[in-house]
Amino acid sequence: MLKITHYLGRTQDKVHDTLTLPFELRRKGRLRIFSDSGAEVALFLQHGPWLAEGDRLKSECGRVFGVRAGLEPVVTAHAPDWPSFARACYHLGNRHAGLELGPLWLRFAPDHALERQAEQLGLRLERGRAAFHPEGRAPDEEEDEHP
Repeated sequence: MLKITHYLGRTQDKVHDTLTLPFELRRKGRLRIFSDSGAEVALFLQHGPWLAEGDRLKSECGRVFGVRAGLEPVVTAHAPDWPSFARACYHLGNRHAGLELGPLWLRFAPDHALERQAEQLGLRLERGRAAFHPEGRAPDEEEDEHP
């Protein structure tokens, strides 16, 4: 099993293999998984940023792995206008849910309470599968969890 111990960030290092991970796994610093080529790997990363699409990781033996965001179930909520979008971001953000933001849309993991609240705020919901890239942790949350 390969041990991945170094977070390289978004470097141009040549990638030997890739790890396709949903968001929940990209948050973890300790993990045992299989790479996209089938190699068994173990992540042993220090505190740091959540892993994101395009990041590079390095194993103890020097192999470089690229990180890919895997497709996962998501709800994309579309706002009819900017005031509705701002209200939805405020109220859903207060629930401490992971939110990915785009122009007049926001995305979150399926959750009946969030979906109901988004609809009550006038957003149109679209359920599907997509790579999920929620906004990063707030500064006071940095020390609470592993990546």
